[in-house]
Amino acid sequence: MCGIAGILGRVADRAVITRMLDEQRHRGPDGRGIWVSPEGHFTLGHDRLAIVDLAGGDQPLANEDQTLWLAVNGEIYNHEALRRELEGRHHFRTSSDSEAVLHLFEEEGPECVRRLDGMFAIALWGQDGRLFLARDPLGIKPLYYGCDANDNFRFSSEIGALVEQVAEVRELPPGHYMFAGQQPVQFYKVPAPAATMTDPDEAVALLDAALEQAVNKRLMADVPVGVFLSGGLDSSLIAAIMRKQVSGALHSFSVGVKGSADLLNARRVAADLGTIHHERVLAPREVLDVLPGVVTALESCDPALVRSAIPTYFVSELAARYVKVVLSGEGADELFAGYHYLSEFEPEPAALSQELHLTTRSLHNSNLQRVDRMTMAHGLEGRVPFLDQAIVALAFRIDPALKRRNGEGKWVLRKVAERYLPSTIVWRNKEKFASGTGVGPLLEQYANGLGRDGEDGACACAEEALYWSFFRDRYGRADVLAAMGRSRSLGEGQRWVSAL
Repeated sequence: MCGIAGILGRVADRAVITRMLDEQRHRGPDGRGIWVSPEGHFTLGHDRLAIVDLAGGDQPLANEDQTLWLAVNGEIYNHEALRRELEGRHHFRTSSDSEAVLHLFEEEGPECVRRLDGMFAIALWGQDGRLFLARDPLGIKPLYYGCDANDNFRFSSEIGALVEQVAEVRELPPGHYMFAGQQPVQFYKVPAPAATMTDPDEAVALLDAALEQAVNKRLMADVPVGVFLSGGLDSSLIAAIMRKQVSGALHSFSVGVKGSADLLNARRVAADLGTIHHERVLAPREVLDVLPGVVTALESCDPALVRSAIPTYFVSELAARYVKVVLSGEGADELFAGYHYLSEFEPEPAALSQELHLTTRSLHNSNLQRVDRMTMAHGLEGRVPFLDQAIVALAFRIDPALKRRNGEGKWVLRKVAERYLPSTIVWRNKEKFASGTGVGPLLEQYANGLGRDGEDGACACAEEALYWSFFRDRYGRADVLAAMGRSRSLGEGQRWVSAL
């Protein structure tokens, strides 16, 4: 996991790329590399969080004759298989997973991204002067770009590194690649709902096997890997599968205000699984104190996202003291119908499938943005097994009647979890992360007490007005707001409509 940035234009400027990297230095505290092309028209920067090949994996990376230069943010889980295929024709100088991308591009060009299994934002410059950018299928890793006043093309991992440099910040959509100056090309679409799998036993068996594989590949690291554990279904299932696959110590992490449901349930799951469990009890004052900084780091003022970003920020800070990689349960609610408001779609399975399809396609600038920014704020890599491509494809083959059944969300996932966890956890009612930790009610009460509802006539509630006040000065431009995700619900069972 890393931060990348670059400038393609008339004159290379190492000082400018340094400032862009400094804006996102938290993404890669373990090292920095800057490369300037021989003719001086391209500068590529990379701040590294060392996860694979700790000693030799510095970037930017070059191919054998230095005609291609690469920087990657993310992880390529199938890099060893690609390496075995390529190493007879290419000389690998590192054990880094990113180097497989470099040589695969040499052979297959831009279409090589279809063969990458992982989460990634890629920048690759060729001697022909062309700059290639690509982003993983679900948008787990971010990538933004724009042109400055001198028509130089700039890109970076975070909006904050670009917003003062370019007139319009644009987001490279998930599952797209592009050459600078050309339109993005889509190489992946979230599979259309098919609902062909109606046998619950088949669905449970296939989903169980797919989850085992997805978790296993995300244990790939030369550093310790832990797990976020809220005590809810999603994180508990991921932790249970990890416990089955990790023979040594497994660290789990939880946060919440005193007496919160997440702290209590996470302790129970950790004791049941035998993890080395760490928790942090949050004081109301510290939650409020970090709020402006969290909104800035999140690069969003969406109320539901900010609510959940606060506990994610603190649990990431806690985890970063012990591990450099964590697995998290994001994506399960979108794929398997976990949110309370989805009950209104239960009588219409086709409508439920379409809503899940929409929320999955929108994850890149909602919950995935939250996980990326809050983990990266502490130099921690977050991995999301539920969003493995095989699980996404399987999820949209499963009949929606197996997802919401008799008013119970994520029914098929709960049946998988029965193989791993006690029934008190498996059938625990869904609580949003912000609610389970107690942070959501605290923030709502605080915002309401300020009496800022409808500030500037632009906000739908006091919370939105509060978060907008922190967001406005730095990011409150039309182009950034256009790229900002909007949550589908704010409270339990509530449909949320933003006024921004």
